[in-house]
Amino acid sequence: MTYQETLAYLYQQLPMFSRTGAAAYKNDLHNIISLCEVLGNPQDRLKCIHVAGTNGKGSTSHMLAAILQEAGYKTGLYTSPHIQDFGERIRINGNMIQEYFVIEFTERIKDVCAQIQPSFFEVTVAMAFEYFAQERTDYVVVETGLGGRLDSTNIIKPILSVITNIGYDHMDLLGDTLPAIAKEKAGIIKEDVPVIIGEVNNETRNIFIETANEKHAPITFAEEESIIEYIADEGGLLLCNIKNVENGIVEKLRLDLVGLYQAKNARTVLSAIAGLRKLGLQIPERALHAGLENVRGITGLRGRWDVIQKKPSVIIDAAHNKDGIVQVVDQLNTKYQPGELHFVMGFVKDKNPETLLDLFPAEAQFYFTNAHSPRAIPHTELKKIANDKGLRGESFDDINDAIQSALTAASESDVIMVCGSFYILGEINNYTPTSSLDSIKLNP
Repeated sequence: MTYQETLAYLYQQLPMFSRTGAAAYKNDLHNIISLCEVLGNPQDRLKCIHVAGTNGKGSTSHMLAAILQEAGYKTGLYTSPHIQDFGERIRINGNMIQEYFVIEFTERIKDVCAQIQPSFFEVTVAMAFEYFAQERTDYVVVETGLGGRLDSTNIIKPILSVITNIGYDHMDLLGDTLPAIAKEKAGIIKEDVPVIIGEVNNETRNIFIETANEKHAPITFAEEESIIEYIADEGGLLLCNIKNVENGIVEKLRLDLVGLYQAKNARTVLSAIAGLRKLGLQIPERALHAGLENVRGITGLRGRWDVIQKKPSVIIDAAHNKDGIVQVVDQLNTKYQPGELHFVMGFVKDKNPETLLDLFPAEAQFYFTNAHSPRAIPHTELKKIANDKGLRGESFDDINDAIQSALTAASESDVIMVCGSFYILGEINNYTPTSSLDSIKLNP
């Protein structure tokens, strides 16, 4: 098979969450265990940092990988979903997985797949573990997909676990209360393995403490270990001062991820780095600061407050649940005044759009669109739901047409915000870590 034929097999023959939703979710670990046993359990040869959470786990994973790479370690990074290129999921030192390996691996496990019927996610997890083991990585940062306890990545025995926060998302699979969701995420906590918790509330704190105690896992709460003293978006960088409560040391950070919400992720990362140093990893201050200042360049991260144009400002963010959208709207209200807001958006069907649409300012202009996936809410349906809530705008079958319409309507002082789903971002033409509208060829 060619590389494209291999990807077609992976996308079309295996149950894929982005296409079929909950039907592709396997609520046990049998398949991934069987797959990895056939491969000789490559995950057992890896030193992993495991990252879970409702929001921020992708950014946190990329930050940690960038810092480890700057510290001189050969660093693997597994994340999901990808935006445009399958190889985004599996990287070593920022470089996407080699195409030949994807082809060879897929050919090798086809017979096994016919027997056990794994999902797309299960196959990509096994592929990542095999690739990282074969390439002899020093450390691997592994982001969970959904949840934690029954996530396919949860067959690893990490050196450190990280849980960023708990919010309402994937409630049909993880539970409809914060304690229930926290219990699923806490499933990544392992026996005697230190765990860092980014944010908690009164409903989730005891869940983590109880699970950590059961597993004899040392637990650190990042928001109790340090406080955010200063945060500002200046000159294309997020300036963030984080003070350690115990020793009073202030880390003055500069991040190339400029969403204000990244300050909380950075605080979690600082606690994680402190934990890794206690385990003996050599991570100098220079590596910490260099990694955080160039996360996008080092790891190729996209879809987190990417400002790709000014006058009018065009910002791309993958915010797709309540907490994520609240953070996006708050930052728009804080930073961009005056000027009119234009929202280009599309959602998938399990995101409860009726609730999400209530979070957007009614006076904004809206451009409703959809990804070309069975899970996507059709743009005409989304427009009708929004209209019933008093939100006005046009709908478009192609996100590039929606962006072009917003650009035509916007003045130089306006802001165009593209959000709602990783999958609509994946259909923006030529969207790369260094994208500008000069490189994104919109539809004529």
